[in-house]
Amino acid sequence: MFYFLTELRDVYSYLNIFRYITFRSGMAAVTTFLLCIILGPLFIKSFRRKKMQEKAKRDDAPDLDKFQESKEGTPTMGGIFIIGSIIISVLLWADLANCYVLLTLFICASLAILGGMDDYIKLTQKKRGLSARIKFIWQIILAGIVGSIIYLNPYVSTQLDIPFFKNVIVSLGPLYVVWIICVVVGASNAVNLTDGLDGLAIGCTLMVALTLAVLSYVTGHAQFSNYLLVPYISGAGELTVICAAIIGASLGFLWFNCYPATVFMGDVGSLPLGGMLGTIAICIKKELLLVIFGGVFVMEAVSVILQVASFKLTGKRIFKMSPFHHHLQLSGWRESKIIVRFWIVAIILAVITLSTLKIR
Repeated sequence: MFYFLTELRDVYSYLNIFRYITFRSGMAAVTTFLLCIILGPLFIKSFRRKKMQEKAKRDDAPDLDKFQESKEGTPTMGGIFIIGSIIISVLLWADLANCYVLLTLFICASLAILGGMDDYIKLTQKKRGLSARIKFIWQIILAGIVGSIIYLNPYVSTQLDIPFFKNVIVSLGPLYVVWIICVVVGASNAVNLTDGLDGLAIGCTLMVALTLAVLSYVTGHAQFSNYLLVPYISGAGELTVICAAIIGASLGFLWFNCYPATVFMGDVGSLPLGGMLGTIAICIKKELLLVIFGGVFVMEAVSVILQVASFKLTGKRIFKMSPFHHHLQLSGWRESKIIVRFWIVAIILAVITLSTLKIR
């Protein structure tokens, strides 16, 4: 909304400040942080009053229940005020005529609705939410819509940017839609799987969003992208505002979700956060780099895939439990130590990604 005030800059010169992505990104981060800090206590009280509380004990994992006793009854679905604050902030500070912004908002809102339905069923019925098949199908459909729109855009290339190689070009053609579906659905579920300990997922989301903010700004800046030899994408810099909004919301939610958590985000928060990160990476053609700086999420998702595959093929488990953070819990690691060490790994991976950006 504020971006369109720049149309009046010829009359009021001070409105020119709203043209700068750096200013609007900073304001977006501050806005989401303040919204989370203000709305958080109100939502937490409302969740408690309406009995929207975590059912931490699991019939299928009795060994984990001893770690979950303290979490029983903690308010959940805090993702409502995370996603709400992000959407409000983006509507205020981003250029709403930008196609990349609109696509990211679409995947954010639609996956939030899907995650909210899943959480609601968990809380109101004696089920573990929507069936995995239904949830997966809807994720594919929503990601497919995004992929189709991007593919049909004549100004968007279907070529992949291969990190660390200068002249390697891989064009996927129509398969680019399938690739986008894999990235968006994979990122969405990876964040969801990581959301098992207090502050773990949101802390890692903060690191990934910060990295994407730098990459988005560089990709949308002709001089910086030329210097770093990365593909210049006109309009991609506007995604920096969304990344900043995610950063502010992550900090605001972490205020309440840090160990010991007073609220959990639920699928209404984790699914759209992961979906947005994947969509932004696709838009700026850094989806392969996402494997590096989103390495914590990748590790968690891969641990689940390996565990399921091993059990079905051999009848044996590789880990004591998956995702990997539960394996560490059952191995005797304290929850707070797991969380902080995963954050440290996420920071190191982000630093590695940004420091090797010019390597071609």
